[in-house]
Order: sequence, then structure tokens, then C-alpha cells
Amino acid sequence: MDKLKQLESFVSVATKGSLTAAARAEGVAPAIMGRRLDALEERLGVKLLVRTTRRITLTHEGSAFLEDCQRLLADLGNAEASVSAGGVKASGHLRITAPAGFGRRHVAPLVPRFRELHADVTISLNLSDRVVDLGGEGFDCAVRVGDFPDSSLVSVRLADNRRMCVAAPTYLKQHGTPEHPNDLLKFDCLTLSSDASQTRGWAFSLPRDGAGAEPELVHFKPAGPLDCSDGQVLHDWCVQGYGIAWRSTWEVEQEIADGRLREILAAYAAPPNGIYAVFPQRKHLPLRVRLWIDFLKHHYAQPQFWMAANNK
Repeated sequence: MDKLKQLESFVSVATKGSLTAAARAEGVAPAIMGRRLDALEERLGVKLLVRTTRRITLTHEGSAFLEDCQRLLADLGNAEASVSAGGVKASGHLRITAPAGFGRRHVAPLVPRFRELHADVTISLNLSDRVVDLGGEGFDCAVRVGDFPDSSLVSVRLADNRRMCVAAPTYLKQHGTPEHPNDLLKFDCLTLSSDASQTRGWAFSLPRDGAGAEPELVHFKPAGPLDCSDGQVLHDWCVQGYGIAWRSTWEVEQEIADGRLREILAAYAAPPNGIYAVFPQRKHLPLRVRLWIDFLKHHYAQPQFWMAANNK
């Protein structure tokens, strides 16, 4: 507690420019603020402020430390507010984006429920299968499904996502069933035509030679007579028996349970990847964004959430 109070006092003095103003804002004597600063500098072993009778200036070390302290105190305030009913209210406009199919089913239903909890927040939801440039297009947060290669963004893993090859029983009866991923070259594969989606192809885990060797993750780029930029269209074509598709569990598990689709090549299924909330790197994440990410994480961690969504 003493360390936190020292940091708070340092930030207050540095931003207000005087011990007297900082002490007045907190309702204590200037001498108390001075002792806290002395204790902080002694503990750190560095001079943070140059104090004269007329003014207070930050040293080079003090300027760098002030920025870190402001970020730390802001993060602490946001964390407390997110769990405290009497905390700071989230406000402002929240711009979020998600893949079209996943967003319709698993993001859009949560948006009005989130706003019921935070009435001072307005929300814009963009659903698109292209990879949106968050910073360039002014978005606060994106939900992304699959591998997460972009190191310029911060990510929070919300849930696991497993992908699988599926086909309608009628298609398999007519054309047979592939026994190995290489066999897909002989079948009608339904693929996404968007340049931003599945750029590395369909992922499979193939055994390596040698006892105890870890499986190798291999990507195939199958082709077929039909492709589409919309995943829901591919899903519908697959159910209708037009070919084999590579889809996520959240898209097809109800159809598998109903017998309308059948998983194939399960022995070569790749390990799960993730469902992520991603946002631009920022020193001070707005409270509305932090609460939205926590809200998603809470719901996605509950099995009944996915069951309810897939039964709709």
C-alpha cells in the first residue's frame, strides 16, 4: 500500500507541477507528499524530481518513470472498475469487427447484451471475412478465428477452435471417402476464394517416420469446381452434397449430430487453434474495450453458450 501511495503521489506532483497543488487535491499537508517522494526516490535509488522553491521539474529518469506509472495506475483502475459495481462507468463508442459467419452466430447476439450492462457505450459491429486493418480503419477490437500471425497486434485467447473435413453422406456414398489428405486431389473440394482467408490451405497432422516422433503439421491447398468468398455458402453447398469442406466445429457440429454431415480424415485432424480478441497495441486500453474482451471471454468459457448457439 505504501508503494502504491508513493506512485500515486509522484504522478500527482509531476502532473500538477507542485507539492502544494497535489497535497491540496488529496487533502493532506505538503510535507506528507514530500516524505512520500523522498521515500520513493530512496527506494529506487534515483532522482525523479528536481524541487526548488519556485518549481518542480522531472529528471530524465523521472519522465520515463512517470509514463510507466500512469499506465500502471490506469490499468489498476480499469481492473478494479471491471469487477466493482460502483466503479468507473465505461463510456464512448466501441467499434468491433468479426468474421461474417462466426460473427453472426457468436458475436452479434452478445452485443446488445453487453450494452444492457453498459448503457453509456454505443457499439458498431462490422462483419467481414477480410482481415480488417484495425488501426488504419479505426477499430477498437476484432474477434479472429484461426492462427494469429500478426505481431503488431495484442491478442487474448478466448477459446479453442478445431477445424475438420466434412461431407454430406450422399456425397460420400456417390464418390467414396478419402483415406488420406493426399486423396483430396481426387475429390470436389469447396474452398474459400477470399485472398485473406485460409491462405495456407487446410491443415492436417501427419505422422513422421521414427518411433515417438511428433506429428508434422502440413497444409494442403485443395481445389474443386466450386469456390466462394462466403463461408456460409460453402457450408450450405456441403450440406447439399456438392463436395468436401474444411469447417470449424462451431459451424458443423449440429449437422454432424443430426447426421446431415460426416467428419472425414479425423485421424489426420490438426491440433486446435484459437479464437482471439485482438486490438492495437496501446498503453492505455479504454475501459469499454477491456470490459468487452472480458465479456467475450466469460461467455466463450461456458460450454452451454456454444450448445445454445448451435441449437438455434
